[in-house]
Amino acid sequence: MSAAQLVSSPARRVGDLVVVEHRLRVPLDHARPEGEAIEIFAREVASAAGARRSLPLLAWFQGGPGNRADRPLNASGWLGRALEDFRVVLIDQRGTGLSSPVSRATIEGMNAEQVADRLTHFRADAIVADAEALRAALGASTWSILGQSFGGFIATSYLSRHPESLDRVLITAGLPTLNGDPDEVYRRTYAQTARRCDELFETHPGLEQICHDVVHHLAEHDERLPTGERLTPERFRALGIQLGSQSGFAAIAYQLEGAFVQTPAGRRLSDAFLVEAGGVLSFGRNPLYAVLHESIYSSGRPTRWSAHRMQAVAGHDDERFRFTGEMIFPWQFAQDPTLVPFADVAEILAQHDGWTPMVDRASLTANDVPVAAAVYLDDMFVPADLSLRTAEEIRGIRVDVTNRYQHDGIRQDGPAILSRLLDLVR
Repeated sequence: MSAAQLVSSPARRVGDLVVVEHRLRVPLDHARPEGEAIEIFAREVASAAGARRSLPLLAWFQGGPGNRADRPLNASGWLGRALEDFRVVLIDQRGTGLSSPVSRATIEGMNAEQVADRLTHFRADAIVADAEALRAALGASTWSILGQSFGGFIATSYLSRHPESLDRVLITAGLPTLNGDPDEVYRRTYAQTARRCDELFETHPGLEQICHDVVHHLAEHDERLPTGERLTPERFRALGIQLGSQSGFAAIAYQLEGAFVQTPAGRRLSDAFLVEAGGVLSFGRNPLYAVLHESIYSSGRPTRWSAHRMQAVAGHDDERFRFTGEMIFPWQFAQDPTLVPFADVAEILAQHDGWTPMVDRASLTANDVPVAAAVYLDDMFVPADLSLRTAEEIRGIRVDVTNRYQHDGIRQDGPAILSRLLDLVR
């Protein structure tokens, strides 16, 4: 990709930030550069001092898949720390934000086979190729990268595919498993979710009974979310995805303390609870998260709804109340209006047997790029033992292992975590 294909906006101020927006056309399929093109959007952010000094670039890969990049209002948190040393490039990964977004509206008129085939080009390898095209178009011979969660999966893939383009690689809560077996991931995440549920109920006495009451109520009453669909017991359990964050216990406790309200017709779920639950449960902002989620763990084998299959194997349907966590189920594509148009697509992708490895393991064993990773022992989404197993294959990596954080550590203590990683690669 040439710089001539890059369209950049004039610099403007957003709070204490200096922002330049970039748009770049890239191939949908990088193996067929003459084919259909899509647009990649990125926002380059600097402090006023950093913009004047023309600091080096750091590309940020957020978690997901299917989430857009941060929309910062000021230089706070991890970003504020990063801007002391870098200009930061916030990339909307393909299919998200302003990068040729994928939604029920944008797939209208396409059949399921067409959409599924298209989405096989929206995995980490394509995101890496997009980033490489953007780096070259920006005129940077090299840059550093920082990946959180799925962004760490992308960063690991990037390291193995284009080490010559990287000054340093920083990863938080995102060293991926390399064996390509999603079942192995879900065995562990179900166990960790169960532990988090136990801790939640131990620290909030009476909360488990409220959960049972809500489930029984939903089985007998038609309660509707603000988007119009019925809230089912299984969908209520999916509120447990919040347990993966540092504030998850408090968030769920606050939501449930006002779950019920007494009406002339009897006890019902409150509007306030239904609004809050709907905001957590809807995939309207990131449908690709649901559609592509299991594919990020797979190499060369179909996922066959791994989380759904492993739920019974994990003993996650016993008599104790259990929330679910970062799991995607077939029933979600019938119950979430924003996912219904993707139901047949998701089924095709669940049976797809052509998922290629996202990482060149031989390249990792020969690595000479400075790499540092933060691994959280209690991470509910990315099993620590699998991350540490991957670290053993990356030559020269420095790993900071801690039990101080949940999966969203970078959001809770970003400056300290980023400073620690930068110290490790120095």
